[in-house]
Amino acid sequence: MKFTIITHVPHIKYKNNYFAYAPYVREMNIWSKYCDEFIIVAPLQKGHVTAIDCSYAQSNIKFLKIEAINILGFKSICKTILKSPKIIWQIFKAMQQADHIHLRCPGNIGLLGCIIQILFPKKPKTAKYAGNWDPKAKQPWSYRLQKWILSNTFLTKNMQVLVYGEWDGSTKNIKPFFTATYSVVDKEPLKELDLKETIHFVFVGALVSGKNPLYAIQLVEGLYRKGYDVSLDLFGEGIEREVLEKYIASNRLDNFIKLNGNQNQETLKKAYQESHFVLLASKSEGWPKALAEGMFWGCVPVATPVSCVPYMLDFGERGLLLRVNLEQDIQQLEALFTNESDFKSKREKASHWSRHYTLDVFEGEIKKILK
Repeated sequence: MKFTIITHVPHIKYKNNYFAYAPYVREMNIWSKYCDEFIIVAPLQKGHVTAIDCSYAQSNIKFLKIEAINILGFKSICKTILKSPKIIWQIFKAMQQADHIHLRCPGNIGLLGCIIQILFPKKPKTAKYAGNWDPKAKQPWSYRLQKWILSNTFLTKNMQVLVYGEWDGSTKNIKPFFTATYSVVDKEPLKELDLKETIHFVFVGALVSGKNPLYAIQLVEGLYRKGYDVSLDLFGEGIEREVLEKYIASNRLDNFIKLNGNQNQETLKKAYQESHFVLLASKSEGWPKALAEGMFWGCVPVATPVSCVPYMLDFGERGLLLRVNLEQDIQQLEALFTNESDFKSKREKASHWSRHYTLDVFEGEIKKILK
């Protein structure tokens, strides 16, 4: 089977291997087990492979390079208009060759893919919508358009759309899905943690305003100012790094708050294992892997109630839902600090839930889809 992926994810070619963002590639490596040939339609950029990149396991790869596009300003829109005819033709030709079409959404390339796939009603198709599927969420028009096309069973035929969470009013082609990082064999007993010692928080994600890392820092800072022995390790890179560095320095927080940059999966695993809480104050999410990963190792999740996060946290039974009000959120954490039995209960529930969503279960679901 020729499996064609249409994605906006930027790739790097190094020593005849194609590298990209590791969580995405690891997922695609599972799909590749049930395909004879991979046709990847994606941007190819120059650069160095980083700690958060990995390569495809599939050896039979045909890579079709397309231009990256965006609509974040007048100049970019003009460039996108000029580039689009060629990109549309490249995607169309790739879909023609495919036995199965797979779209990665949301994204500008995903939007073009959503439109072009309408011309192939008989071909089996899947779309992985990795963003927030909540129909009430405030989102860019391009995201809403992708959701509308994918949900429209007149325009979009023979496709399963994999989304995070279950949403009322979904059409028959919408399939609630999940993602995973660890296998059954990765399960280990949880490390014993005591709230009477230093209370460790971990943040994993891009250092961008959408992930709200500054709020994570301010929350832990607020606890520190109230006399609690706390620490926060942030993992990730992004355009907000300089702002965060200045904030940490000017408020003299560097003795308990650290920016660790991008790190590999093993380093993150160790950080999760040694942390009491995994913190994510995002403005929007799909299925936040950082929460699921932290929960797997016994971190109590502390997160904003966006997308399917309330479901992941069982509406507060296995974590804390942030109100994004510093005083109120500090009070929530203080209440948990003084109730060790509640902390342990949430920790065990979080781990038990996350350990159900393993790569083994994930692969089984993919196998069913491709059959």
